[in-house]
Order: sequence, then structure tokens, then C-alpha cells
Amino acid sequence: MQPIRARLWHVPQMLAILWGFIHRTAWLPRVRPYRTDLRVMAQITRAGWVRVLRDARGPAAFIARDGALVHALYVHPRAQGRGMGRALLEEAKRAQPRLELFVAEANEAARSFYAAHGFAEAGRSDGAGNDERLPDIHMIWQRSPAP
Repeated sequence: MQPIRARLWHVPQMLAILWGFIHRTAWLPRVRPYRTDLRVMAQITRAGWVRVLRDARGPAAFIARDGALVHALYVHPRAQGRGMGRALLEEAKRAQPRLELFVAEANEAARSFYAAHGFAEAGRSDGAGNDERLPDIHMIWQRSPAP
């Protein structure tokens, strides 16, 4: 499983993964028009921030990262439990000595996933700094120094 740089033609399938998550997640409000998500996904894809993993049906998982800051990591339900999220995160860890992200406090599955992959809580907020205005947790992973 080797992540590749996302291309503009991957954008519709990556958005389907993102929008599917939003629709399946009762606690997550829809705060942006679809058009805005499309514009932003195209911009960050052009900028080279997005890596994607494919299966036989096309893009099945993606990560959006600007340097050390992970903005998003989503896996299609058909691909969950197959190591795709781990593979995307491991590639990011090889590229950076430190990663950080913000995860919604209500997203227990994501919090557990990141904790299992070495991320530690660095702080909490009331959500004033995110689009959804939901309480979130700042998590950081730091590569261990070589012995």
C-alpha cells in the first residue's frame, strides 16, 4: 500500500469520502456549502498537500497535510480496518519529525486511532477556532530521538 500524490481527478471521490463521513456523523454539523469544500479540496490538492490511497474502486483514503499540520485524514467505510489510515499516517511520520492535528472531542474513534499511533493530547479548546465550533483536542506526535 503506497500513498500517491492526489490529483485533481481524485477530488470528487475524496469529497465523497468526506461528505459521507459528515452525513453519517450525527454530532457533526454541516457548516460549509459543498461548493466551498470543492474549491478548498481542489486548492490543497493543487498545492500538493493531499496524499491518497486507492483500492480497486478508486480513492479509498486520503490525508491532507501542510508540513507538520495534519488537516484531515479520512478512510472510506469500505476500506476501514485494512491499514489505510495507518499507512497514510506512517508516511507522514517518515516525512516529518513532529506532527500535530486537532480532533473533535466527540470523535472518539479518531481520538483512539491517533492515541494508538503515538499522538498525545497537548491541549483542549471550546471550538472557537474551528468551523464547526465544536470542542476539540490538540494532539501531537514527536519522533523519538535515536538512542
